[in-house]
Amino acid sequence: MIHISQRMNRLGTETAFLVLAKAKALEAQGKKIVHLEIGEPDFDTPMNIKLAAKKAIDDGFTHYGPAPGLPQLREAIARHISQTRGIDVKPENVVVTPGGKPVMFYTILATVDEGDEVIYPNPGFPIYESVIEFVGAKAVPLVLKEENEFRVDVNDLKKLITKKTRLLILNSPQNPTGGILRLEDFNEIAKLTIENDIIVLADEIYSQIVYGDFKHYSIAALPGMQERTIILDGFSKTFAMTGWRLGYGVMPAELVSLITQLQINSNSCTASFTQIAGVEGLNGKQDEVHRMVKEFKKRRDIIVDGLNSIPGFKCLKPHGAFYVFPNIRGTGMNSRDLADKLLNEAGVACLSGTAFGKFGEGYLRFSYANSIPNIEWALESIRKTLKTK
Repeated sequence: MIHISQRMNRLGTETAFLVLAKAKALEAQGKKIVHLEIGEPDFDTPMNIKLAAKKAIDDGFTHYGPAPGLPQLREAIARHISQTRGIDVKPENVVVTPGGKPVMFYTILATVDEGDEVIYPNPGFPIYESVIEFVGAKAVPLVLKEENEFRVDVNDLKKLITKKTRLLILNSPQNPTGGILRLEDFNEIAKLTIENDIIVLADEIYSQIVYGDFKHYSIAALPGMQERTIILDGFSKTFAMTGWRLGYGVMPAELVSLITQLQINSNSCTASFTQIAGVEGLNGKQDEVHRMVKEFKKRRDIIVDGLNSIPGFKCLKPHGAFYVFPNIRGTGMNSRDLADKLLNEAGVACLSGTAFGKFGEGYLRFSYANSIPNIEWALESIRKTLKTK
């Protein structure tokens, strides 16, 4: 029998992929399923990006590249972050990775020791807690509350900080709630991290998907914060490039060599032709990105109104990302049971709020990265299913 290491018992998973597999199995049996479970834009990657990748392959970008990324992409990212975050970023501050998750993994591996404490949002992206516990650190949940629009309560954060706190993870716009931190939130959070010498991992993967008058702010732009912040961003959500596996971290120069070393030990480098596609994504026309965000906003309004019309549901209107996180306590069911019921009886795949931590109980997450006709069908199917429960 193969011996399995103890640390594997501490490693979690991402439930969205498990529910996706169940939904696909039901589809294979002939059942209609509307997929509102996976955080993946249903749009195709913009044509200019695809053409750039094809040309890159023809031009020979099919070999190993530098571990921290191709110079031309690091330059494009540095320029993009400088312009969108209002900070001075050099290519030497950038590490390109195969997707955004390695930035989480590498940051935690490089900055956190066993027994250290990491504060992370809960409900929040499940891989945060998974990796924290995997490395032997203590995962300290920062509860995001519906009555506070799922923003960070600075008083709650202050109570969680100890002498063992090494890292704070922030995510704005946020998965699963669509909540956005405001400038006044960041000002208070920045003050706490500087006073307590805490590093910040700022997950900004949804930075370009913001609605209305709301604006994306980065904590890295505040005085004294750029030197203690690692920005995580990428191409999956903004450019509908989930399958391309292209992300990046922007960080203080002294961390770049460590993150690069971890990359060399795990992935060697990120695929070169996808990086050339990334250059085109950042430097090319942004018309398709704006079109996608405009369409997401329409879908958001439809799904929020629709869910609020279903007895037992109460749904805030999110200001970013492409998720809604309705309160379903009025149905009298727990999150997991209701998610299973909607999948098996309504043909609607969604996620239990507990897929994002224990403080997600009483909620479901729906991704509205699907067409308006499919969203409307799903809403009607949920309504009919719950009428007959």
